[in-house]
Amino acid sequence: MQRLFLASLFNGVSDLFLGFTGEELKGKTVTFIPTASVPEKVNFFVGSGRKALLKLGLTVDELEISTATADEISGKLRRNDYIYVTGGNTFFLLQELKRTGADKIILQQIEAGKLYIGESAGAMIVSPNIEYAKGLDDCKKAPELDGFAALNAVEIYPLPHHTNQPFKRAVEKIIDKYGADLPLRPISNSQAILVNGNDISIKSQENGLMRQK
Repeated sequence: MQRLFLASLFNGVSDLFLGFTGEELKGKTVTFIPTASVPEKVNFFVGSGRKALLKLGLTVDELEISTATADEISGKLRRNDYIYVTGGNTFFLLQELKRTGADKIILQQIEAGKLYIGESAGAMIVSPNIEYAKGLDDCKKAPELDGFAALNAVEIYPLPHHTNQPFKRAVEKIIDKYGADLPLRPISNSQAILVNGNDISIKSQENGLMRQK
């Protein structure tokens, strides 16, 4: 059964993740992929996400896809208990995942039941297609990317940072442009999308659980 935890800022919803797993986290290892942040000047979320994972008792095994060898990519993605993909530029992330073949391995691991944690760009990348992310990210930072078809691990389109600055207006424009055609799932920085097989829900610290299929 597929299990995904998709957030805008993991540091703000790490307690929800703890409840979502239903597992003892101490002693487990997470493959931590900061690749999306490589072309970005603002990357504070990488450090805050790493600290949140460590605070939960997890061992963080970093994997920089854009510089790692094929053996490193395959070994870490298959060996560790969880996969965590940070925020940053969604297009650069997809470019590097496809270039290295990491996209196929990640999808295989998700389909095999390994828990996937996606933050911002890491959340959008599991949708069928990331063209909608142009409203948030500069696709020119991925000059080798030849298409927008993404992992297609879920049928929905996660849309992070809903109602949060400095992305509030950009997210509203995406909703206006694509809302009628795509099953967008806007989430704020204090919400997370929980995927358990065919059961998809949004959990908010303020408003409790809202089920959306």
